[in-house]
Amino acid sequence: MPDGDQSDDRLRPMVNQDLSAVLVWRNHPDVGSFMFNQAEITPQEHQQWFKRTSMEEGRHLLIFECDGRPRGFVNVHMRAADRIADWGFYVAPDAVRGTGRRLGDTALNYTFSFLEAHKLCARALAYNRKSIKFHLALGFQQEGVLRDQHFDGHGYHDVACFGLLSGEWHRSK
Repeated sequence: MPDGDQSDDRLRPMVNQDLSAVLVWRNHPDVGSFMFNQAEITPQEHQQWFKRTSMEEGRHLLIFECDGRPRGFVNVHMRAADRIADWGFYVAPDAVRGTGRRLGDTALNYTFSFLEAHKLCARALAYNRKSIKFHLALGFQQEGVLRDQHFDGHGYHDVACFGLLSGEWHRSK
């Protein structure tokens, strides 16, 4: 699989042996509190999700490795008909500063060069200022805000929507 700008950074397909680490990352409060589903995920739910989702056409469940160690998770869902993809991701909570940017660059290179996506879409809960800033730093354009779009069991939250076109990504490199 194509690598990002850092020579030791790479994406590889997620396998069963990654499930425990990814579950720990996902359930960590620094990650889970910004997810659309904030409930703690059980190992059984996680296993069922992986089994079901990894079989979906156009779904790429990936582990981001830097310096030879798994440091993040990337989920790209590519619709073949229009070459438009959606993504989600998170970095291991104990990853060093800058790992997120390395993951982002590597995942965008994968999406636009390897998968040949035309557009990559993203959504973030509007209170997740860190994710919004991150997407803008990667070159995404904020395309709108869906008001009171997400109910978390306690209240409604706005959802920020982003898009990045292949040409924009390639021009920035």
